[in-house]
Amino acid sequence: MTDDDLCHSDATDLAARIRRRELSAREVVRAHLDRIDRVNPAINAVVTLDPEGALAAAAAADEHLARGGEAGPLHGLPIAFKDTHLTRGMRTTHGSPLHATDVPDHDELLVERIRAAGAIRIGKTNVPEFAAGSHTYNPVFGTTRNPYDPTRSAGGSSGGAAAALAAGLQPLADGSDMGGSLRNPASFCNVVGLRPTPGRVPTETGSNLWDTLAVAGPMGRTVADTALLLSVMAGPDPRSPISLEEPGSAFRTVRERDLTGLRVAWAPDLGGRVPVDPEVLAVLAPQLRVFEELGCRIEEACPELDAAEDVFRTLRAHEFALGLGDTLDASRDALKASIVWNVEEGRRLTGPDLARATAAHSRLHLAAVDFFSRYDVLLAPVSQVAPFDAELEYPQVIAGQAQHTYLDWMRSAYFVSVLGAPALSVPAGFTPEGLPVGMQIVGAPRAERTLLEVGAAYEAATGHGLRRPGLPVA
Repeated sequence: MTDDDLCHSDATDLAARIRRRELSAREVVRAHLDRIDRVNPAINAVVTLDPEGALAAAAAADEHLARGGEAGPLHGLPIAFKDTHLTRGMRTTHGSPLHATDVPDHDELLVERIRAAGAIRIGKTNVPEFAAGSHTYNPVFGTTRNPYDPTRSAGGSSGGAAAALAAGLQPLADGSDMGGSLRNPASFCNVVGLRPTPGRVPTETGSNLWDTLAVAGPMGRTVADTALLLSVMAGPDPRSPISLEEPGSAFRTVRERDLTGLRVAWAPDLGGRVPVDPEVLAVLAPQLRVFEELGCRIEEACPELDAAEDVFRTLRAHEFALGLGDTLDASRDALKASIVWNVEEGRRLTGPDLARATAAHSRLHLAAVDFFSRYDVLLAPVSQVAPFDAELEYPQVIAGQAQHTYLDWMRSAYFVSVLGAPALSVPAGFTPEGLPVGMQIVGAPRAERTLLEVGAAYEAATGHGLRRPGLPVA
């Protein structure tokens, strides 16, 4: 096995081989650092790197095993954390010049859990400024580019994470998702991304711990790898008032299931609510045959989403005003225009506006629960477009319809966010230009296991995720 083969190996396989001492953590970390050195300049996915610290940690991991110590589920696996997640002793910039030299004095909870499971921190992955928007560029590090076509976007806000996974720079990746920030880059980069049920992965950071729009979650090149990382990230914590009690270890092993009789709803444009480029639908529509051949019963149907636009826009704007209002007052000129607009939208909200959105949010959740009593999963596009020109801030037109803000083109993802349901992005094929397209599989609230099992069965039947990018190396 060459180093490049090793870097594209499944995380579950790598972890098992390290535990059996067929591979050392040093070998695995060194191979990934070498690949980052050769490949990362073309895509700019990893933006902070600590090779010396990573190799020292890998040596300590090997010595721990040699002494007969127990190995955690991620023992020896290298990971670069999303640059919005606090990492002790390593800068966390949030993609903003205002934080370009910030070095936290502690790991936030999800980082702490991943490292406690044995993962080796190698660096940080790129994000949009303050993780705002589904295209990864910022004034600190520049633009992350798509490994399948470096002229195209890698998506966002977990774009650096998804690009690093696809390019073999790391075997697993953490991310977060408010309006599609795990699902969109997974779709754009031909990897797997899971937006969990709110509370599944607890968080103790941010200005509103009761928020259910923004969640943290895992990414991997396979469904099984994604489940492995979820098993480490998930589980209750008293600092998170919405955390779910089920232990993360319940997701440690997920295999494809028999889909005979599975009740599947298909909503190609979410009930006529979103425009979708024909090239995306041309990839996704034939995938229904795969589900039919696996024994599923498919109907065209969509949950109630009429209030989704107002709910998402209102609650997001409120969160932006809450989290970034002071920053706007102190450093308006240091913020990109889209963030200024979103914060100001939040400041224009009234108490009745928030009350209306909160009540509608509750109704949407109840409607979703009712919908998923009749269907096991919902299939829909992850993104309304294929990866677009990386020089744009966002797509200007979709299927002939103008997109006026940096949020408009993300509706296929953020309409799902407000349901309180988990959603999985799985590779579903490629456009004629060779650009990846993902399928969004949505399940009932707290039904992550069902999603992962369905995704694993679809993945095994198609193999779309096996296609790797042909990146130039230095």
